[in-house]
Amino acid sequence: MQKVTVKDRVFELLLSSAEIDGAVQRIADRINTDYKGKDILFIGILNGSFVFAADLLRRITLPCRISFVKYESYSGTASTQKVQELLGLKENISGRNVIVVEDIVDTGITMDHVLEQLKSRNPSDLKLAALFFKPEAFKKTFPIDYLGLEIPNRFVVGYGLDYDGYGRNLRNLYQIAK
Repeated sequence: MQKVTVKDRVFELLLSSAEIDGAVQRIADRINTDYKGKDILFIGILNGSFVFAADLLRRITLPCRISFVKYESYSGTASTQKVQELLGLKENISGRNVIVVEDIVDTGITMDHVLEQLKSRNPSDLKLAALFFKPEAFKKTFPIDYLGLEIPNRFVVGYGLDYDGYGRNLRNLYQIAK
């Protein structure tokens, strides 16, 4: 579909499910190479990353586990600029290889907060895998170690990303129509 309506907004196709699938495979291939012979703990950021995390983990050929945390920094289509922890990490990550799995990095405010919290828990290695990145919106300086695709600074839905909770089930990625 070239256009979809989610709630009261019209969105147009930005990336097909095939393009997204290719990006997920490239990230998995790099992780499988970089961590060969190592055990990994993936930490998914809910709610948006659950689709990406599931697809990514099915392609990981190494020993791994996954846990999830939940933070909130959006209301509707806008960032609140404040990060609120809704579900924290219960696992001990000290001395572990940790890869944070995030659907999208835009301003970077939430992820900066998450990475700082995780660093304080002394993992042996801490990396970030993000499927989508909006370089025009990015306000922080942390690296994205495993990046899928750069996208324009437009509000997007699909492949786990939502508009007021709707649209996560769309297989493609859509941007708000101009």
